[in-house]
Amino acid sequence: MSRFSLNFLLSRRILKDKGDRFSRPIVYLSVGGVSLGIVIMMIAIGITSGYKQEIRNKVIAMGSHIRITHYDQNYSFEQVPINKESECILSLRQHPDVLQVQNYATKVGVIKTDDQVEGVVLKGVDETFSWDFFKKNIIQGESFCTTDTTPTNSIVISKRMSDKLQLTVGDKVRTYFVQDPPRQRNFTVSGIYETGLPEYDNMFALVDLRHVRKLNDWNDSLVSGVEVLTRDYDKIDEIGDFIHHHIDYEMKAETIKQIYPEIFEWIALFDTNVAVLLIITTCVCLVTMMSIFFIIVLEQTQTIGILKTMGMRTREVVGTFVLVAGDILLRGMLIGDAIALLLGFLQQKFHLVKLNPDTYYVEFVPIHFDWVHVLLLNVGVFAVCMAVLLIPAWVVSKKITPVNAVQFE
Repeated sequence: MSRFSLNFLLSRRILKDKGDRFSRPIVYLSVGGVSLGIVIMMIAIGITSGYKQEIRNKVIAMGSHIRITHYDQNYSFEQVPINKESECILSLRQHPDVLQVQNYATKVGVIKTDDQVEGVVLKGVDETFSWDFFKKNIIQGESFCTTDTTPTNSIVISKRMSDKLQLTVGDKVRTYFVQDPPRQRNFTVSGIYETGLPEYDNMFALVDLRHVRKLNDWNDSLVSGVEVLTRDYDKIDEIGDFIHHHIDYEMKAETIKQIYPEIFEWIALFDTNVAVLLIITTCVCLVTMMSIFFIIVLEQTQTIGILKTMGMRTREVVGTFVLVAGDILLRGMLIGDAIALLLGFLQQKFHLVKLNPDTYYVEFVPIHFDWVHVLLLNVGVFAVCMAVLLIPAWVVSKKITPVNAVQFE
């Protein structure tokens, strides 16, 4: 029989010992403690990943990954236009990491109803706009088509605007623009969106870009800016830097992180909080495992003495009790994984835990399990716990001699 087979056989015998042992209920409590720790860590990682993904997608749906505008010091929505047909812009469509390039133009105005007035920033979009990203935010009505030969008079407003102005899908709205001479446009509400982000919901309404271009007296090649969607979010800093250094000198490229730093800095704090939680929970699992380890060793002191008397070396004794601890740890982790995945599925499917969107930007707790993160978490916890347990296992087994082990009661 090989050394590992013997160690495995002895570890199974110790675990299946159903005699009058104090360690039996402690083993069950240890499995439960490890399971609870894994559930907490899995849920924390899942919620953090889901929340970051949800907020990030909301921001990108309105602002893409990278925005190219004129390089001036005007930070208002009345921007100096750029030429969308310039060579540097057209070449971006051929970049392997660029998913889509979409044009936009903005115009500040006022929406007026019979008894309400509200400021608005019209964001004009054309056929290049990715409605696939934005449609998930439309809660009533639908988007509009910009491929017709004549501009559409449809407008998509936010839920906050519709509530404040008491507008619904199909209503007519009048918009006014302070310029020389003053101008007016009439639109029909085709859809109502809600991102939960006040940076968008308080200001923006989507219209056909041709209306904005006409209000600004621009020709067909001029836009306020160009938005770039990348294939990989993790590469936006790299791609943004590349674009910034390859566009014309009068243009600038900013990533969504640079445009809304307060949102992404806030999201980045989640990683720190989760890291602290993981460390604390791992320490709790370690204490739990070390406690049950010492209890089992003390109960099996006479067994250790007998095994050493029969010629078993300290290293083999250590291996036996490490396998015992590994079995308990693995059972607890598997149970914890199953519970965490079940809770995550129920939350994704039925949105059991609700949130206040005015505070958290979402209506329910989003949760997303990345299988790579799940695997790394389990492997990391198992490796750390087993590595730490080797130290007391070696010390205890080394200290127990056949003479004092047989005399131990």
